[in-house]
Amino acid sequence: MQLIDFHDLYRIVESIGLKAFNQLVLERLESDFLRWPEFNKSPRHATHNPMGVIELMPCSDAEYYTFKYVNGHPGNPRLGKSSVVAIGVMSDVATGYPLMISEMTVLTAIRTAAVAALGFKYLARSDSAKLALIGTGAQAEFLVHALSVVMAINEISYFDIDTHAMHKFSRNLVDSEFVLIPANSATEAIASADVIVTATADKCRNQLFDANLIGNGVHIHAMGGDCPGKTELDPKLLVRSKMIVEYTDQTQAEGEIQNLSGGKVSAELWEIIAGQKPGRIDDDEITLFDAVGVAVEDFSVLKLVYDLATDMEIGKNIELIPNLADPKDLFSVLSSVRTPPRLYRQSI
Repeated sequence: MQLIDFHDLYRIVESIGLKAFNQLVLERLESDFLRWPEFNKSPRHATHNPMGVIELMPCSDAEYYTFKYVNGHPGNPRLGKSSVVAIGVMSDVATGYPLMISEMTVLTAIRTAAVAALGFKYLARSDSAKLALIGTGAQAEFLVHALSVVMAINEISYFDIDTHAMHKFSRNLVDSEFVLIPANSATEAIASADVIVTATADKCRNQLFDANLIGNGVHIHAMGGDCPGKTELDPKLLVRSKMIVEYTDQTQAEGEIQNLSGGKVSAELWEIIAGQKPGRIDDDEITLFDAVGVAVEDFSVLKLVYDLATDMEIGKNIELIPNLADPKDLFSVLSSVRTPPRLYRQSI
């Protein structure tokens, strides 16, 4: 069984470059969305508590099964911890044997950003160049790098209620070719944007800006840390927009469409990629991709990392499962254990 820790992932990305890796993730996502009906899918299993949520996200096709363990705890930064951490497992369907356990904190950020880029490819105006980003937390820079693969960004306006996060964002992108424009409010940030990304984490019903401020032709990617009862957008905007989701069963429970009334979901993204339904039909249409993150996307990036790690011979072989000469003799792995001279009793 292969172990891919963060250092192994770093070696993989470093060997091909971040932009090329983002491109590979985008291509793998698009390929897997094209075969969406082949996947065994279910909404994620979420355990909510007052501090946040812990989730398991399973998915499989005929060959491989994957799942991701991931949390969402918005208050963690006050404790010096990340809001989101994750690990992933990939197994062989035919035998049920695990093949790989992988870091997925960074991979989740990369695949989440790649989904935004995939949505842009099919839903945004081709001449879009001005990006507005509401929320500049841990996900923000990944979004910019992924979108730059498909979008000719020349200007980024950005806002976060946490000025430290805004400074962090500008510092990390200071050497980029983008014009960075810090804003004093979400309303100011979106004033002239072609594409708006909302990426907030507070678990409440919120309206980041007035729906009437959104002009024709804008593409909105709503991707904040989603859960039941958490939304970011004015419900009137949902009615004005062409609404696209990843997986309706999950989005209904966690996405912006919790507030949908008087409108409808036009398509799941895979239907547009497969040509079954239209994406953007003209330059005046407002498109809104209500992205909550689905397990198929984790499947895609885990399989890509497994393939790259195998080709590059990166990772560590670990024995989490005993290697038995006789598959029915599990006890043999402990048969040589000797009884201690006196019974061990743990102190209480």
